[in-house]
Amino acid sequence: MPADLLSSTFAALADPTRRAILARLASGETSVTELAAPFKMSLPAVSKHLKVLERAGLIERGRNAQLRPCRIMPVPLKEATDWLEQYRQHWEQSFDRLDVYLKQLRAEGNQEKKHARRKRK
Repeated sequence: MPADLLSSTFAALADPTRRAILARLASGETSVTELAAPFKMSLPAVSKHLKVLERAGLIERGRNAQLRPCRIMPVPLKEATDWLEQYRQHWEQSFDRLDVYLKQLRAEGNQEKKHARRKRK
């Protein structure tokens, strides 16, 4: 995914209102009015959020007579998830190595304590 599209995706996801809109759209297509209902903001303000999501390719707005139903577009989210996945794998592997190292240190510490006890006897 080109960096500019990835940047647009993350910029759009940075706002909690836009994330809430996407969460609602994950349940299915809905109208702008229905999307705006739970928010304490004007319809034009919600429309601005929708434009950001649309420019990022995260949603698509259709035309059905007077209605402009919105639907989620999964491809940009999948590409962002794939990009993040490589870092998640890296950090999991790093934490696994750290866990092994800490267990090794604990085992060595326990052996030293046993050895010290034997010397005192």
